[in-house]
Amino acid sequence: MHARFSLALLLAGSAASGADFAADIAPLLESHCAACHSQARAAGGLAIVSRQSLLDKKVVVPGKPDASTLYTLAALPSDKRGAMPPGGPRLPEPQLAKLRQWIEAGAVWPAGVALKTGPATGPADENDTVRKIHARITARPSAANPGAKYSITIPNSAVQYEMVPVPAGEFQMGPRKVRVDTFWMQAHEVTWDEYRLFMFQTQTGRTPTKDAIVDAVAGPTRPYVEMSFGMGINGFPAISMTQHAANKYAEWLSARTGEFYRLPTEAEWEYACRAGGTGQTDAWHSGNSNGKYQLIGKKQPNAWGLYDMLGNVMEWTLDQYGPYEASGVVDNPWVRSTMPYPHAVRGGSWNDAAAELNCTVRVASDATWKQQDPQLPKSIWYMTDAQWLGFRLVRPVKVPQSDTMFGYWNNGVEHDEQ
Repeated sequence: MHARFSLALLLAGSAASGADFAADIAPLLESHCAACHSQARAAGGLAIVSRQSLLDKKVVVPGKPDASTLYTLAALPSDKRGAMPPGGPRLPEPQLAKLRQWIEAGAVWPAGVALKTGPATGPADENDTVRKIHARITARPSAANPGAKYSITIPNSAVQYEMVPVPAGEFQMGPRKVRVDTFWMQAHEVTWDEYRLFMFQTQTGRTPTKDAIVDAVAGPTRPYVEMSFGMGINGFPAISMTQHAANKYAEWLSARTGEFYRLPTEAEWEYACRAGGTGQTDAWHSGNSNGKYQLIGKKQPNAWGLYDMLGNVMEWTLDQYGPYEASGVVDNPWVRSTMPYPHAVRGGSWNDAAAELNCTVRVASDATWKQQDPQLPKSIWYMTDAQWLGFRLVRPVKVPQSDTMFGYWNNGVEHDEQ
């Protein structure tokens, strides 16, 4: 439940019910349901666009509010499992009363009249957004030297991150030799300082940036719990996001900065982790982390200046998890996701034994990583059970074409955990 509906053709419900559809119910759906359940998102397959859509998914039983999950989940206290909207706050009592009255009176919604969404967010529009981001990036040649590290401040904030150059080269990855092109990689894992700019900007009730391209990028709904789980925010790695969320952060950051970012491929990640063969000699693991993630950059970096490639938090890559399918020499391999699970995760975390941390260990993502998520359907943005999972981004020297960018940022299935 969240975001914006553009309400043009709405008719009133029964005045006798005490709940007017246009005046009472439609604004409620607009304010609290649309971000997850618009025609474009349809989380869990539910798009709240007509009375029939509510009946088909059995979230409304006319005449029976206590049997209608649209009402019963909204009526739960915000700290209870399954409460809607996720992350609260709970609907005000007058709105709950109107919702109950509307359902009791038969959930009157004129036949054939569907709520119309505001700015569309379907595939065609996403392509248009990506084309605009691509044009912004290619119109702004970078002054950065491919062989030099540099720092950048996210526009309209005081938040900085550092990019480290990774030279082109080749290495043995399983049965094949892999060549990778030159790229920059973030020196540190993405922190809450960075990621929360994205989270807060894209949630319901946000203040627009007044940049139409940035504001067009989809982003997380409000989480139903505090997502650092009390382990720390300022200077600590962001955690528990889905691969889809990490991809959208990369798209958002690209729009904000005018530089192209994406998740690293498995090959790029492993190559950067190895750092010419020296790897990383010290890391946060279960034996020294005190049962939680730690501030970034407190261990020594590897030979290329990359911190916490091993330990602290595991990191998303762009690839679908699976066996290495090629031998011989392969240039810049990437296994594009075609299924919601599994995706390849690298690096180990604060929750793993020291012996389990090395540059070659691969982990497959799994639906159990959001098993305790009380929402129905499960969130497409948060992995609530993966409190050891984060990410960092890369910036290739060569800017890809718009359709390739689209493939990176929309990798896998958005409605993935349904």
